[in-house]
Amino acid sequence: MFGFTEEQIAGFGLTFGVGGFMLYMLFIIGQLAWESKAGKFGTFVLFLGLAFGMVGFAAKFVIQWVLTR
Repeated sequence: MFGFTEEQIAGFGLTFGVGGFMLYMLFIIGQLAWESKAGKFGTFVLFLGLAFGMVGFAAKFVIQWVLTR
C-alpha cells in the first residue's frame, strides 16, 4: 500500500499510533485528577499508578533504538 511493506506500516502504527494513544491516556489521567480535585500528592499517585505501564513501552523503544544504532 503506497509503496510500504506490511512490516513498515506495522512499525509506524506501533511507534506513533500507540505513542499517540499513550499521550491521550495521560490527558485522561490529568482530567481525572483535575475533576476529582486530587491535589498534588493525589495527582502524583494517579499518574504513578495508572501510567506506570507506559514506562515499560517507552523503555523498550529506547532500548531498541540504542541497540540498533
